[in-house]
Amino acid sequence: MDVELKKQLAKVANTVRELSIEAVQKANSGHPGLPMGCAEFGAYLYGVLLQHNPKNPKWLNRDRFVLSAGHGSMMLYSLLHLSGFDVSMDDLKKFRQLHSKTPGHPEYHMTEGVEATTGPLGQGIANAVGQALGLKMLGAKFNSQDYPLFNSKVYCLAGDGCFMEGVSSEASAFAGHLQLDNLVLIYDYNHVTLDGFLKDCASEDTHMRYKSYGWDVYEIDGYDFDQMDQVFTEIKTSQKKPCLVIMRTIIGKGSPNKAGTHKVHGSPLGVEEVAATKKALGLPEEDFYVPQSVYQFFEQRQAKKTQLEQKWKEMLRLWSEAKPDLYKVFMTMVEKKIPDGFEQELKKAEIKSPMATRSASQVVLNMIGDLMPQVYGGSADLSSSDMTMMKKFPIVSSGDFSGRNIKYGVREFGMAAIASGLSQTDMIVPYVGTFLTFSDYMRNAIRLAALSHVQVVYQLTHDSIFLGEDGPTHQPVEHLAALRAIPNLHVIRPADNSEVKMAWLAALRYRGPTAIVLSRQNLPEIPATEVPYEEGMGRGAYLVKKSDRKPDFTLVATGSELALALDVAAALEKTGKAVRVVSMPCWELFEMQPDSYKDLLVGKEAGRKVSIEAGVSFGWAKWIGCDGISISIESFGASAPQSDLAAEFGFTVDAILHRLLK
Repeated sequence: MDVELKKQLAKVANTVRELSIEAVQKANSGHPGLPMGCAEFGAYLYGVLLQHNPKNPKWLNRDRFVLSAGHGSMMLYSLLHLSGFDVSMDDLKKFRQLHSKTPGHPEYHMTEGVEATTGPLGQGIANAVGQALGLKMLGAKFNSQDYPLFNSKVYCLAGDGCFMEGVSSEASAFAGHLQLDNLVLIYDYNHVTLDGFLKDCASEDTHMRYKSYGWDVYEIDGYDFDQMDQVFTEIKTSQKKPCLVIMRTIIGKGSPNKAGTHKVHGSPLGVEEVAATKKALGLPEEDFYVPQSVYQFFEQRQAKKTQLEQKWKEMLRLWSEAKPDLYKVFMTMVEKKIPDGFEQELKKAEIKSPMATRSASQVVLNMIGDLMPQVYGGSADLSSSDMTMMKKFPIVSSGDFSGRNIKYGVREFGMAAIASGLSQTDMIVPYVGTFLTFSDYMRNAIRLAALSHVQVVYQLTHDSIFLGEDGPTHQPVEHLAALRAIPNLHVIRPADNSEVKMAWLAALRYRGPTAIVLSRQNLPEIPATEVPYEEGMGRGAYLVKKSDRKPDFTLVATGSELALALDVAAALEKTGKAVRVVSMPCWELFEMQPDSYKDLLVGKEAGRKVSIEAGVSFGWAKWIGCDGISISIESFGASAPQSDLAAEFGFTVDAILHRLLK
């Protein structure tokens, strides 16, 4: 590497150190260790390696950088500022402050240049795997020899904690299986964890571990620019597999008294140590100082980055003229467009009744596959049971990324985090499937998807004790309540075929994550659910049985219990009671409705309100009031046939009548 370039990169690295330690000190909170230890790599990454355009952070064929070790966010924010993204010096000075662009851990959609919300360790690796897989699938769909529209790479920086968390094993094994040759993972190997030294809790050979996954592995000195350039240039030009680069670093490098110790991992250096560090590094005393030569270095590189994108845009233009039909598909995926008349098309789908809602969903999915090229799906080794296979399309494999079905293996957590990465390509709407009870494995990935507002659909089947003989290990009880507790996540539990169709319309319209919760057992079709989206599912709750007079009871049900609620209503009417029945498939959509509509359904004039749902009652008081009655399950289930379970747990007409009329 050119001597002058190395000098300039070294100056960038020390600027990153200065900005990072001062921002952390000003906030009196943060993690200076990683930014100080990885500053040279950051300088090389943004100064040389990345093919992107800071002036257009959403260029589709950009190289992407995911900071899986999200606690080191000040390194990323410093580099975004220096390289020309919309992150100002004032933003750096507001690190970790309310409503700033520089939160404690990077947040997708909040800060230009942040490619994933990271912090819970290991998930950034899985997000990067998803992004790399998505780019491979887009390349398979649109690339030709003359028009390589998608040929970028995904780089990811991870630390010891990321590699210890199990999700990284799931995602890395999956990436090795698919031989993702556009994924580069860098290990910040500094031998130190938050609590002490790595040797106190880990002794595996990470090099051999990743070789066993089917990766290529390199080892470099994190402060040798020549070595760095040699390895990354080789990867860039001849990568055949996912690559791990083990980068030997010193946490807190530059700090005279704290470098190489856990004391610099997650706490400010302190005023005296900041001064000592700046002196040791030969930095000026001025706070937040950036040499003009550093700004000029990145400004000089901006022209080349702009030119890269312009060249790509011209290629896209020529390709669009040569392949006009494929270009229409391309733009449909960019816009995530829902076809005109889509609701009517869904309503035309012929689905037998009675049918399990998981099976009804598969019929809908196969129709969606034909109409919406942006939808890709997969399952954690359960596609034949959670009914997620789009039958007309092949399975993605290491030799062929043209398929639209992904076999994730038994890797629920990894699957959910990878799906978020797929969504972050900005052209793919992914869905993933497993049993509802296994959403526990996925929960933190679902939470980050909700925090990030990424569009992912989770098809969660076997939704209650009524799956039967598999017993309480597989029977969800608390899971609906747990998912509903996640902000921004729409949880939809459809009652029949008609509601399944509208559940998918809701999920595809919502630019955030949705859980569609489906039954294993057959359910009857309910004529009253055949209403337009805006009058039914789109409102989250709606009347499926009216009363001619002021109701004594309003029964509110979801999913498989809606048909039971209608049977209970009929029995109550025989005793002279006035009864209404409300289907409430989605609490979150109902919450968005005007107060007048909510009062109409479950307000003071609704009589005694009763919720009927085969799960815990937690949360239902919001809709039925403290004096309402919850027909619920407050214990774990049991292994038995469905009819026996209904009798045992009080989900029969007679048992509910006894509760209501006693």
